[in-house]
Amino acid sequence: MDSFPYLLQNAQFEFGAARLSQLPADSGREVAFAGRSNAGKSSAINTLTGRKQLAFVSKTPGRTQQINYYRVAPQRYLVDLPGYGFARVPASIQRSWQQVLSRYLQQRQALCALTLIMDARHPLRDLDRQMLGWFEPTGKPVLVLLTKADKLNRQQQAQVLRTVANTLAARHPACTVQLFSSVSKLGVEAARRFIVSHLGGPDDEAVAPA
Repeated sequence: MDSFPYLLQNAQFEFGAARLSQLPADSGREVAFAGRSNAGKSSAINTLTGRKQLAFVSKTPGRTQQINYYRVAPQRYLVDLPGYGFARVPASIQRSWQQVLSRYLQQRQALCALTLIMDARHPLRDLDRQMLGWFEPTGKPVLVLLTKADKLNRQQQAQVLRTVANTLAARHPACTVQLFSSVSKLGVEAARRFIVSHLGGPDDEAVAPA
């Protein structure tokens, strides 16, 4: 899987937080996952960790509205942010969660990198751009995963990858763009390397095996 094949496989749900005040101490390292409610975020987390039912895959997009923490090692977490777009969710709740997301992305010191999930067939929607806009001032790295790439042919994959990469290059230089599929496993190893590299290096005791 990677230099640390055990790391992501160790992922265990630790807790869910409805408010930022419920988050753990702002220390250690976190890699967050964000994306529209129907972009395949939960499936991506399950594929990357090799855990089929780690993240809840809902048939109703927007159902999960809390920040879910998955512990992979002491003080090392994968953080699943609420899917945005919030299908069938009242406007007041949408505004509340937008405030939570923006504050988490802009202020959380433990957040080392962001994995932004976009459906390869519908990338760079307004809310995707808004998320990037919130996170851009931090200067921290972003991996854009163009999910459901198996639903496109190779020519379409190449086109969307080129278009998104070119669009982001000027405004968001900290972004890396990768095609991804939970079905064909396209891009899985590259995404794992990105995540592990930001959770801790080979000399980091926190990610050493027991």
